[in-house]
Amino acid sequence: MKINISGHHVEVTEAIADVIHSKYAKVANHFPDLMSLDIILKVEKNIQKIEVTTLYENVKVSVSAVADDLYKAIGDSVKKLESALKHRKGIIKANLYDKYQVPEQELVAPTT
Repeated sequence: MKINISGHHVEVTEAIADVIHSKYAKVANHFPDLMSLDIILKVEKNIQKIEVTTLYENVKVSVSAVADDLYKAIGDSVKKLESALKHRKGIIKANLYDKYQVPEQELVAPTT
């Protein structure tokens, strides 16, 4: 899985990139169909924000997390992304099987 990391008002160091790669490796193991993740790190008034966007089964899935610490925001975003992907996977599985429908029979009045 390819991970694209960019920073807005923050420099992406090797340590931050290593933490992101190690945390999101678990997501890649659970969802091998994921091809890439786009991660944007932001700092706004001493608040760390991370936005993660990906395509899963041709549907855009995006999550964001806000925390005082960047590493806590990364951990929160991993949990949110796993939850969103599990939800999407459940929708796909539910639509995979058509519900059985009982055919309606016409009621005919008895003739006497």
